[in-house]
Amino acid sequence: MALTSEAKKEIFAKHGGTATNTGSTEAQIALFTERINMMTEHLKANRKDFGTQRSLIKLVGKRRSLLDYLKDRDIVKYRTLIKELNIRK
Repeated sequence: MALTSEAKKEIFAKHGGTATNTGSTEAQIALFTERINMMTEHLKANRKDFGTQRSLIKLVGKRRSLLDYLKDRDIVKYRTLIKELNIRK
């Protein structure tokens, strides 16, 4: 269920600029989005997995905080990232 290191590097390269830029806000949001999508698919098949459900809720909250931060800092990057990742607002 975890992301492979190659998949993470790909996400960081696409959204962070380089594969080693793991701390940028855009890269973190993209990584969280990928993990959220994986957990959502897992929960569709395993409805009673409450540990995963709790982790999903916490991860959505972290992503929301980062999105709010990005929105305050640079609204243009925020809007492009929302469209690119297909995140509902």
